[in-house]
Amino acid sequence: MSDMQMIPLGYMLKTIASPAPEWIGAPYIGAVHSVSNCVSPDFGDYVPLWQHNGWWLFDTPDKARSAAASVGKLDALSLFYYEAFHRQFDDASASWRAFEPDDFHTRVVPPTASALSGFDVVTFSAGTSPECSPLSCNALASSVQVNQLCLFDSLEEACVALESEAFHDTEPGPYRIIAVYTVEDRAS
Repeated sequence: MSDMQMIPLGYMLKTIASPAPEWIGAPYIGAVHSVSNCVSPDFGDYVPLWQHNGWWLFDTPDKARSAAASVGKLDALSLFYYEAFHRQFDDASASWRAFEPDDFHTRVVPPTASALSGFDVVTFSAGTSPECSPLSCNALASSVQVNQLCLFDSLEEACVALESEAFHDTEPGPYRIIAVYTVEDRAS
């Protein structure tokens, strides 16, 4: 892949699984920074609020905090910012394809300061919100090299893993590679 363009997706407040559950089978993982809601859950059921953007995330930290307050959850949450590789991988055809956001108002404001945790591979079989992160959800981290946050260290590693069929038969795709950043949440 010569073109490594990234798309700003938005923000989410999550409860981080720390340490990682034993069943993942990778004892060196100190915390799970996965995009999916399976192991490190989102703050709550935000979809009925209809405050999310076309990527099913939030355009700003304030919008994420407002949604969390609406469902009564603000304690012990970590703020994350996400960007996606501009192509998704179709496992069935072993090809990279373009994808688009849903037709909702989307104006993501990137953070002024953030720290890269790594790159997750996330399923999008419905084509809308993030579904599973097989590195954590399916314990794939026990058989591929990931960092202490249960993520790939580079976009290239994630691409190679997808193209070499490491994710084959984990969860239905297509798969999107998402850069995961921690953001200091000054309002917490």
